[in-house]
Amino acid sequence: MKEHYNKVLRDSDARVARFMEIQILDRNDPFFGGFPSADSIAEPKVAIYHLTTMTACCLNADSKWHLDAEVLRRILLALDYVRRSQRPGGYFDLVNCNFFSGPDTAFCTKRLLPVYVYLRRIAEGAQAADAAEKDVCAQLLPLYEAIVKDAAEALTHCGFHTPNHRWAIASVLMMCHRLLGGEAYKKAADAILLEGSDCNADGEYAERSAGNYNRINNDAMIMLAVATGDDAYYEPVVRNLTMMLTYVEPDDSIFTNNSTRQDRGRKIYPKDYYFEYLYMGDVLQKPEFLDAANEIMAAVDRHGLKAMDCLIQFMLQPRLAALEHAGSGFPADYHKFYKGSEIVRCRRKGYSYTIINHSAGFLYFQNGDFTVSMHIGASFCEHRSFIPETLASTGENAYALHQTMTGWYYLPFEEKPETSDWWKMDHTKRAQLHGPDMIFDVEVTEAENGIDVHIVNTGIDRAPLRVELAFDAGCRVETEHFAADGAEGGGIVAKSGTLTASRGRYAIEAGPCFGAHGFTAGKFGSMKRTEGCYTVYLTDFSCFEHTISLRAKPSLHD
Repeated sequence: MKEHYNKVLRDSDARVARFMEIQILDRNDPFFGGFPSADSIAEPKVAIYHLTTMTACCLNADSKWHLDAEVLRRILLALDYVRRSQRPGGYFDLVNCNFFSGPDTAFCTKRLLPVYVYLRRIAEGAQAADAAEKDVCAQLLPLYEAIVKDAAEALTHCGFHTPNHRWAIASVLMMCHRLLGGEAYKKAADAILLEGSDCNADGEYAERSAGNYNRINNDAMIMLAVATGDDAYYEPVVRNLTMMLTYVEPDDSIFTNNSTRQDRGRKIYPKDYYFEYLYMGDVLQKPEFLDAANEIMAAVDRHGLKAMDCLIQFMLQPRLAALEHAGSGFPADYHKFYKGSEIVRCRRKGYSYTIINHSAGFLYFQNGDFTVSMHIGASFCEHRSFIPETLASTGENAYALHQTMTGWYYLPFEEKPETSDWWKMDHTKRAQLHGPDMIFDVEVTEAENGIDVHIVNTGIDRAPLRVELAFDAGCRVETEHFAADGAEGGGIVAKSGTLTASRGRYAIEAGPCFGAHGFTAGKFGSMKRTEGCYTVYLTDFSCFEHTISLRAKPSLHD
């Protein structure tokens, strides 16, 4: 992938120029040698990410910064800042929330290790280097090694918060065991690895974070495979990368609305999966993964993005820079029901749709780069929206979702409570009066150029309900009766006819509309409007039956 290597190199060189512009050079500043992040706070993790890129460029003969004296000086300043920031015992902080943090120490060390390995190769004569490069190595290697050794020591007795933290810690410990020896590293890693992988048969990790933590987990599994020589660690990576091929939307972005983490709903492109697809495609000879690597880099160019910051990986594995593969592309026509993850993903070239169980945003439909999500608002006792309890296939490309909302009321205590203070009473001792119920049955069926959503509401009658169609903001919404520019946070009740919402080259047609009342979002703590969207409300009273069709259309205003 010589062309890819050149792109990564150019973008790495540009990063170094930017890092040198922002590095803190005031010797009286407590963060001297560090780098401010977007919130102006300097922290060691940011410095480590920056200085490792700078080190890769400084040691790369193809870089404009090769053996640059000023770059080396800045690297040394950054390493000194990192060393000052390292806590007693080897820990690093994530300064906005985690202190003496095992997970963040692991992430910092994970970033240091590839450069450390490269420096060791030079020092041991396994990597070709001239006298000047060996001199740079001699200055940097002991500084890197001191940080890594202390960090590894901290990881032998650290804790964690989230599922992915375990694999970051274990993989770094195993790699440190391979590089540095020390049975304590392996023992601590083995204690974590006893828990077993949380990647299910679908290829989904526990956090369902397609935009971020899936690939973090993959990185850890790849490192474990390399550190231990056990190829079984590649198995969850293959499952996840195969699944991720069906999470790429028609506009090259990743579907993130199923995530339980901070990437949920964000527009994220799969560039950080690039090296995983390249590496695994090469190691396991999987052409579909190499196709994906090529397509990711093509998408990087299409969207004007910087390439993944992976220059050091090409330096460690030059065969990947030399590898050439002609194929390119993501699957563009598929239908997948991931039963373990309880999600349906379907793409038909230019449009896609997603059905999710246990989510208020149970349906997403995307045409090109234009998306609408569907919610059903229902203020019924403690319930505020339809959240399906079950998702099942009912035929070819047809799915049923169901929820029974049960109303309830407290009854008086059977015996006098210990206190008259409501907030101190043990309400678990109260009996409850149950009923009535509100029942939703929703069927989603694929149709030509889109889907039909059949909604049946039964149980309690006379309740005002609403179907919410949340279109990306900045769209134009038109029906026979009105036209509106869809500003973020805005909304309107569409009472009849078919509406067409369009933005740029793409449009989505929805209908028929209905509007029995003007009830909208916010009443009695009901679900608020979807952020970043313009919402069209279709309203009725329970009980009702409606079919809403969503169709992909070319924009009328392109």
